[in-house]
Amino acid sequence: MFSKIQPHQTREMLVKFQSLLALVLLCFLLGVMTDIFFTYANLINVMRQISVNICISVGMTLVILTGGIDLSVGSLLALSGAITAGLLKFGLELPFIDTFIGFTLFGAIMAGIITGTSLGAFNGLMITRFRVPPFVATLAMLTIGRGLTMLYTKGFPISGLGPQFSYLGTGWFLGIPIPVWISLIVVAIAVFITNKTRLGRYIYAIGGNESAAALSGINIKKIKTMVYAIAGALAAVGGIIVTSRLDSAQPNAGNSYELDAIAAVVIGGTSLSGGKGTIGGTVLGAIIIGVLNNGLVLLNVSPFWQQVIKGVVILLAIIIDKYNSKSNG
Repeated sequence: MFSKIQPHQTREMLVKFQSLLALVLLCFLLGVMTDIFFTYANLINVMRQISVNICISVGMTLVILTGGIDLSVGSLLALSGAITAGLLKFGLELPFIDTFIGFTLFGAIMAGIITGTSLGAFNGLMITRFRVPPFVATLAMLTIGRGLTMLYTKGFPISGLGPQFSYLGTGWFLGIPIPVWISLIVVAIAVFITNKTRLGRYIYAIGGNESAAALSGINIKKIKTMVYAIAGALAAVGGIIVTSRLDSAQPNAGNSYELDAIAAVVIGGTSLSGGKGTIGGTVLGAIIIGVLNNGLVLLNVSPFWQQVIKGVVILLAIIIDKYNSKSNG
């Protein structure tokens, strides 16, 4: 009556659900090793922490699906957060015409998002128009973004941004933190784009075979520029959440966030060669990274060893990705 499951079918199922199995195993181990992990307060804390990485990782997923990479998201997060905070608190003074412009909460937030989107699009233009390799172009933007953040803030935090702005990072709605709602909206939109729109099909096509995509009439330069712009915009959203939660724009915010985002994407099953991966997998990857970070803190692991362990996890994820790609090939 029941068909026998073949070995290759078992392997395919394990590959498909490897991220979920890893998350379940990790949660089980942490639950055994510490009594704090499964407490309500700690789980809420984990949810708040991963919301920022989810926003950044979704943008990173779209970039990697096209066969690219974006190392600048952490610095764009810091710059966008600083721009939002500065405009909200001090407004904008135009020195040549001696005019001062005040910004509402909405206006300051939009300025921050426009900043991230514009610099993300600039990444795309460097890559598509001037044929700068994505690694090099976004590494340069990482440095540029950090420098602009330091210039704008003069190296000092911008604090005291008001309760309305702080609500975005610390508030609740229907018993769920606002940052989690924001990340859920980002994920829902990204899932719709990748699964139901022409843009999503083009992204997968470019990552799968760029030459074939070009021959089929897809505007490669336009799609790639859009993808990097989206990644910049989502980095800005993450920056606004972080700034709101801290009620302060820190000049060094977002350090190493690009590594957590790349780790989440790879652990979630997206291939670094492009053309293969899902937003849902990335969300699982971001949860794994968040749970791992939280667990290492609860276990009082040295911050230096935490970096080592995260690096090993990323390497293992890449090795598994290469193994799966070779087996499928």
